[in-house]
Amino acid sequence: MHITYLRDLFNLHRAKVILGMLVLLIAAQDCVAQGIGYRRKHLEYYDDKPIHYGILFAVPFTRFNIRHNNDFLSKDSAFVIQSPTQASFRMGFTVNAFLTDHFDLRTTPSVSLYERQVKFSYPNAADRIEKRESTWIEVPLLLKYKSLRRVNSRMYMLAGVTFGVETNVKRNRGGGSAKLDTKSTDFSIDYGVGYEQFFEFFKFAPELRFSHGLTNMLQPSKNSVGSGISKMSTHTVTLYLNFE
Repeated sequence: MHITYLRDLFNLHRAKVILGMLVLLIAAQDCVAQGIGYRRKHLEYYDDKPIHYGILFAVPFTRFNIRHNNDFLSKDSAFVIQSPTQASFRMGFTVNAFLTDHFDLRTTPSVSLYERQVKFSYPNAADRIEKRESTWIEVPLLLKYKSLRRVNSRMYMLAGVTFGVETNVKRNRGGGSAKLDTKSTDFSIDYGVGYEQFFEFFKFAPELRFSHGLTNMLQPSKNSVGSGISKMSTHTVTLYLNFE
């Protein structure tokens, strides 16, 4: 009886040891899993501030949307008039005002260096390209809708209007005294989408924004070429890199 009792004690002790090891192993795996799944939340109280400031760098791809006259074929010797898309550069700063958990009021005053072109193709002559290189000061007013923050990231959409003023104009004419002149102010509708990523000391937000000009940029009284054009408006697609 005494020997059996010792064996029973040994078996019971071994079962407890095995059970304890299994518990420790499960607990260790749980800790490891929690460690892998944990992500530190940067700038945790970022949205508590009513106003944020930042800087931006952007690459606009711009051109003119051209509308022809009804008598295009009879008034103009060119058989094709088009505006090639040109890459440009933009930089500025950001002012973002908190409204609600989902809405912000935003403006991004910036300076843009544009080169817009109008290309005239003739049936029996070389193509003619009219260039307008200029610096624009642009001030948008945008309403931003943002999703709920998921740890360190969230998506947003925005829409609004932009007023632009042209300065420091440089015209490059294709030849002769003819030129294609445009207005020095513009008003456009803007909309776009973006993605915000929070880091330890700043927020980075790449953004894609579309801009459709409402102003007819053509000035017929100063236009000695392009008689077949009735309207020219700006069209721009811009990739933004925002740092706040």
